[in-house]
Parts: sequence; C-alpha cells; structure tokens
Amino acid sequence: MNALKAHVKNGQIVLDEPVELAEGMPVSVYLCNSEGDSLSDQEREALHAALDRSIAQADAGQLIDADEVLAELERP
Repeated sequence: MNALKAHVKNGQIVLDEPVELAEGMPVSVYLCNSEGDSLSDQEREALHAALDRSIAQADAGQLIDADEVLAELERP
C-alpha cells in the first residue's frame, strides 16, 4: 500500500505527483482532515497513550501489515 498526496480541483481528486497505475486498476481513497480535530483533553490523552503503546509494540516487532488492517476495516 502506498499513500499518495492529492488535492481537490473543480470537485475532482488530483494527485500532487505523477504515478503510474495500470488502466482500470481499482483504488481506495481515504480522506484525512488536515484542519485539526475536535478531541477533548481526555480523548487526546487517551489517543497519546494508545500511540505510546503502539510505538512500543512496533519497537518489539509486534506489527500487522497495513493492507491487512485496511482489508479488515472494509469488511461489512
């Protein structure tokens, strides 16, 4: 899986850098809000604690492939 940067122009998604993809290849688009969030202080503290645990797991080699995670999230 590769993350590509893009922007919206005239209502269409336009990639910021050229990329070679096979004609007709299906792609998934996940939107990120770069304008911040609306987390409370308690939610932000929980998020940072979860990130610290995640970093410790990654450092210990306890990783899951990102494609597996995204496939799980797309299941109904």
